Parts: sequence; structure tokens; C-alpha cells
Amino acid sequence: MLTREPENAILSQASDWGVGFVAFSPLAQGLLTNRYLNGIPEGSRMTKSRFLNASVLTENILSGIQLLNDLAAQRGQSLAEMSLAWNLRRPEVTSVIVGASSVAQLECNLKGRENTVFTAEELQTIDDILATM
Repeated sequence: MLTREPENAILSQASDWGVGFVAFSPLAQGLLTNRYLNGIPEGSRMTKSRFLNASVLTENILSGIQLLNDLAAQRGQSLAEMSLAWNLRRPEVTSVIVGASSVAQLECNLKGRENTVFTAEELQTIDDILATM
């Protein structure tokens, strides 16, 4: 969701060639989970990773994540579930690569497959939120 470049060229090429696309890090290193909704937890990836650091969690990003979380709740999903479903809604996306550190996280991620249908209004809301981030 946070990196939209593949939508423009890569996914249409995948469709044209009849091949699938596998999305890497669809949860944006954990940003699109409930992990950072209330700030940066002690010992989290953001405190020790070279790929994700505290400077990434700006007010705009945090506000956008909170709005996405609200939309996910309206859909009856967690933020992670909705984020994965958003990726999997496209027929060109055949899979997503997630990094689960527990069985509970994996089970949550798998629930993202259960509702990949979005209304036009939901997609517009997501686009509007992402445009502010």
C-alpha cells in the first residue's frame, strides 16, 4: 500500500504476459499492522532495524495508518488483514511475502485472504488516505 509503483507498470505487464506477481513486504516492515498505532514500542523492529527506523513514523504516516486502521475495523478486519487483502484483491498478485515471528501473526496474516473484495468507496478512501502519507 505504501509503495504504489508496481501498480502502474509491473502489474499491467504481468497481466499482459499472463504471469503472477509476488508482493514483498506488503505490511511495510510492520507499519501496516497495529504495532505502531500508539507510537514505537520498546524492543520493536523500529528500534533496532536498519530498514525501518523511527524517522519513518512521521505524523502524516501515523495519522494515515490510524485512518487505515479505522477503515479496516469497519470492514471487520485488522489493519494487517486489510493491507494483505488490498494486495491480494488484484488478480495479478498471486502471493505476498510476509515475515511472521509467531504462529499467531501467521494466523492473522492468513485471515487477509478471507475478504479481498473492496467497494469502490473503500478503494477511494484508501487512495485518499495514502495520498496524504
